[in-house]
Amino acid sequence: MKPRLREHYEKQVVPKLLDEFGFDNPMEVPRLEKIVINVGLGSAKDEPKLLDSVVAEVARIAGQQPIVTKARKSVSNFNLREGMPVGVKVTLRGARMYQFMDRYISTAIPRVRDFRGLNSRAFDGRGNFTVGVREQMIFPEIDYDDIVRVHGMDITFVTTTDRDDEALLLLKEMGMPFRDETPVVV
Repeated sequence: MKPRLREHYEKQVVPKLLDEFGFDNPMEVPRLEKIVINVGLGSAKDEPKLLDSVVAEVARIAGQQPIVTKARKSVSNFNLREGMPVGVKVTLRGARMYQFMDRYISTAIPRVRDFRGLNSRAFDGRGNFTVGVREQMIFPEIDYDDIVRVHGMDITFVTTTDRDDEALLLLKEMGMPFRDETPVVV
């Protein structure tokens, strides 16, 4: 069974983008390639229990097992040695990617306090959009009693286009709640 966001993409987003940008071929239409969830933990070297809990939380959020990222270089100012764990990341593709994005848009974003919309200027110039999440508790999969420490994460939506305007319209049409950037005249 196809995820509902993928069906929405195929039936409504592709025709809209074909019309908007004048593509000749439906294969030219930008699509979501992958979603990368990254959690940086500077204090993971001091607290091994924290690292284990973050791995479990990210696995619960993403629906697949994350990998532990390790330091590439030693930095004496941070008491960091090469090979020490410094974070956790997971890359989602296919059905899991669409399911995660659907849960993120429909359940996690509405739970953010004082949410006024995502910043549409957070694109990297190559069609990829990154959003920072301040606390993992916005995801309903996280049990508040099992949290060792509140931490944030970066979620990157990687698209197949290299233009930010195409990627912005793609994500808007898929349901991302971007902030209205029109200036208010008083």
